[in-house]
Amino acid sequence: MEYFTTTSNVSRRAADCLVVGIYDGAKLGVAAKQVDTASGGLLKRLAKSGDLSGELGKCRVLNGVEGVRATRVAVVGLGNADEFAVKQFRAALAGAISALSSAKCRQLLNALTLETVGDASIYYLARHTAQTVSESLYRFTEMKSGKKTPSMPLAKVGLVLANRSEAAKAKRGAEHGEAIAVGVALARDLGNQPANVCTPSYLARTAQKLARENKRLNTQVLNEAEMKRLGMHSLLSVTAGTLEPAKFIIMRYKGAGSAAPITFVGKGVTFDSGGISLKPGPGMDEMKFDMCGAASVIGTMATVAKLQLPVNLNVVVPAVENLPSGLATKPGDIVKSMSGQTIEILNTDAEGRLILCDALTYARRFKPDVVIDVATLTGACVVALGHHRTGVMSNNDDLAGELLAAGIAADDRGWQLPLADEYAEQLKSNFADFANVGGRGGGAITAGCFLGKFTDGLKWAHLDIAGTAWKSGNEKGATGRPVAMLAEFVLARSGALP
Repeated sequence: MEYFTTTSNVSRRAADCLVVGIYDGAKLGVAAKQVDTASGGLLKRLAKSGDLSGELGKCRVLNGVEGVRATRVAVVGLGNADEFAVKQFRAALAGAISALSSAKCRQLLNALTLETVGDASIYYLARHTAQTVSESLYRFTEMKSGKKTPSMPLAKVGLVLANRSEAAKAKRGAEHGEAIAVGVALARDLGNQPANVCTPSYLARTAQKLARENKRLNTQVLNEAEMKRLGMHSLLSVTAGTLEPAKFIIMRYKGAGSAAPITFVGKGVTFDSGGISLKPGPGMDEMKFDMCGAASVIGTMATVAKLQLPVNLNVVVPAVENLPSGLATKPGDIVKSMSGQTIEILNTDAEGRLILCDALTYARRFKPDVVIDVATLTGACVVALGHHRTGVMSNNDDLAGELLAAGIAADDRGWQLPLADEYAEQLKSNFADFANVGGRGGGAITAGCFLGKFTDGLKWAHLDIAGTAWKSGNEKGATGRPVAMLAEFVLARSGALP
């Protein structure tokens, strides 16, 4: 996608479509006023008659508006003017693109950037434009046969600015937004693939392909024999019941010399049946999404590599299937982790923490600046936060604060949950150092406490994305979250933000 900037009066700029906004109460936005003046008051008349709505995201497309050079004018509702912020900006733009989905638009002019959008700068408005455009046009049709419905052939997007001094920041925002969109799309593609395609080996090949395309990036893949020699018996206990071989993926991007790396660890359970603690059948198809933590950290690496950021970033992905068989791990079995600590496995469906703990131990060898794991870890987090916010837990409040701030800036929000000794007490075991589950109460937090047992001396955070990584129902599919949050975190740490 090509992005450009303009400071022209929007009525005088040629485009296949111009997007302008109207607030509740028939209040025209900045660009809508320009169109209204050029058209002899058309928008005010339509608003007064009820033919234009200020309802957020509701859009009407007008063709051949007199006095306006654009072929179409998409007038989209912006909601309450006092509440118009980034979330509403993105919803409005997405609504306009949806209304234009069947149109043959190759060039779109986004004039919503002229509005006051909370306290967002033009950099972020440009970035959110690029992300919203990409995410609105995203389709996963790889597995469909026959003729596919064509998407809008959009090739150019213009950003309307109040003055030329904003152009450099807007272009930078669009560049960053497009790179984040690449990472989000990759994460969505990986999540949406069926489990008979996206296996641990498929994830490994994807990581290796990224390394071939980026000179600063190196990918190494360990097999089960190598994991066994390293003592990763906790990880291997999860994959014991399947014929599909586990893979341990290590990606290293070097853009900042000898600086200590940021390290992301992503849960890569490419299908989770629950093992011997078998899940109920309804909805089990969605357990192909249990590798969305892995998908998001690989996607974030794709973003960082595309932007060639001045930062060192390592990504670790333990990739496995969790299936029942005569060889599968049983409830009550005890395994030794790579750290030497022993774990009583009371529930084989609490498997994500069993692969992550060995990955966290492995990550120590990088002497990382920070370690952040990302996992579709617990249904309890969905109960606590629904499908709106990612659970954030950390042994360092400053790190947690950075992630929460990154989520706000990226419109990919998290919410901090506590980590405390009283929760960790629930993991006590009579037979091993601790158990892998701690009962129903505070399940998301006890899972975080379990991982915390492997992070002594590390500055570490845990992101539970069980509620945010995918959608169910008619909109079923991977969301690509929290690529935007992680990318914002890395951009801020690398000093790449304007």
